[in-house]
Amino acid sequence: MKRFHIHVSVKNLSESIGFYSKLFGSEPSVAKDDYAKWILDDPRINFAISQRGHAVGVNHLGFQVDSDAELAMLRTQVTQAEISALDEKGAKCCYARSDKYWVEDPQGIPWETFHSLGDVPLYGEDAVLKPDADGACCVPMKEKPADAVDACCVPSAGKGSEKTACCT
Repeated sequence: MKRFHIHVSVKNLSESIGFYSKLFGSEPSVAKDDYAKWILDDPRINFAISQRGHAVGVNHLGFQVDSDAELAMLRTQVTQAEISALDEKGAKCCYARSDKYWVEDPQGIPWETFHSLGDVPLYGEDAVLKPDADGACCVPMKEKPADAVDACCVPSAGKGSEKTACCT
């Protein structure tokens, strides 16, 4: 069974946790210094917020699935529809280890479809942040630099019109 996923970047995590806890009538299922997540059954949603350097607002949307079979079925559907996708097996991001794939809608909004496999202690355990990075992670890069070891991050604005990746 699918669970709709929304990830919102916020400017003040503590204030946002207070707001969403009141809105949902429950405390977060996961609360970290830079991230919080509510797993709700009514409506069936995985709602996450983070304060990690992205512009404030919707970071990405997606679907959380309960099994590898369901993930494979949805991935096949994307392939048959000739939608370009980026696969990530065993990705470690947002304090979880997941198999996932990413697509981008016509407006440029990233969509993540994932099957969670367990927890990890860091926001992006595989990511090694560069000194000039803004700390944004989890949304795949549109263009992966040659020295990147995984596609866990969105590029941050660099000097001039160049882009620099937040992880390698």
